[in-house]
Amino acid sequence: MKTIYRFIFAGGGTGGHLYPALAVAQKVRQLKPEAEILFVGTKNKIEAKVVPQSNFNFKTILISGFSRKFNFNNLLFPFKLTAGLIQSLIINMNFKPRVAIGTGAYVSGPVIWAASVLGAKIILLEQNSYPGITNRLLEKKADEIHLTYEESKKYFRYKEKLFVTGNPVRVELKLINKEEALKRFSLQTTKKTLLVLGGSLGAKSINNAVAYAIDELVKNDIQILWQTGKLYFDEYKKYERNEVRILPFIDDMQAAYSACDLVLARAGATTIAEVSFLGLPVIFVPSTNVAANHQILNAKVLVENNAALMIEDNNLQNEFLDKIIELINNEDKLNSLRSNIKKFSKPDAADVIAERIIKLAEKF
Repeated sequence: MKTIYRFIFAGGGTGGHLYPALAVAQKVRQLKPEAEILFVGTKNKIEAKVVPQSNFNFKTILISGFSRKFNFNNLLFPFKLTAGLIQSLIINMNFKPRVAIGTGAYVSGPVIWAASVLGAKIILLEQNSYPGITNRLLEKKADEIHLTYEESKKYFRYKEKLFVTGNPVRVELKLINKEEALKRFSLQTTKKTLLVLGGSLGAKSINNAVAYAIDELVKNDIQILWQTGKLYFDEYKKYERNEVRILPFIDDMQAAYSACDLVLARAGATTIAEVSFLGLPVIFVPSTNVAANHQILNAKVLVENNAALMIEDNNLQNEFLDKIIELINNEDKLNSLRSNIKKFSKPDAADVIAERIIKLAEKF
């Protein structure tokens, strides 16, 4: 009997939950071009734009997260959850996946639950050192759980399901010629380049720190490639000049990474996986607005191994300028960070997970 390679991916909300799923899906498509792949997400988040751009089929459900602080939207949560569960059952009944892959975002909860009810094999991907609540709730349903950090094992009960595979990165991610990359952003080849990333949604505190220090950075021959996030672009676009390129969102991350000498970024799991894979020196500014401070825990693993530097969010205004100027001009330290962070990369993560997904489909 011919094997049907039909896979459903659920994840999004942020790039950290979306890009690992995309990386695995791209690898599955390379290995099995005949595979049918469907992504499920929400209509107002990053996945609604990025998934169709990546030439995958995409459907949406009605779902939102539950805020730890009281707000009116929490009152609507039970109704959205019910609607999301019904929509997820219908999508799974129509698509009939052999394997469902969840990346831990709240949107993956209803989709993966529905897939398991209908008999699909389940694989979960956990990007953070402290696992999110969705993956912990779905643990019992999973056939396999693929972790990024060894430290994550202690938070799961079913140890036999756990594999420390690493966080998958997109197949197209590789460094290109630096001069060519700089030209794509109309930046100079004679200056040091700082790449500023606040995550796909942007980061107010990082944007404020850059704006406050921008004149001094430029005076010190540092040019800036600055992703503000679409929510903040209109507020900060006035700072653009010859030495400063400001974008709401950087689509060409391959060129952005290739152009820079130093990265300043949130400590999201995807950013960590990508800069580790490419061997880029980075200063992390972990967000304090995430569950269980997982970005701080993510960054500390690297900092403790001399693979990155960290500035706490509440110290950003005081430390930002001096640390940037000191580090970006210290080639020995930059090289040390490049070498050490490479040790945290698992470049075959997408290959391993894709192969496991395919094998599960063949056991169906």
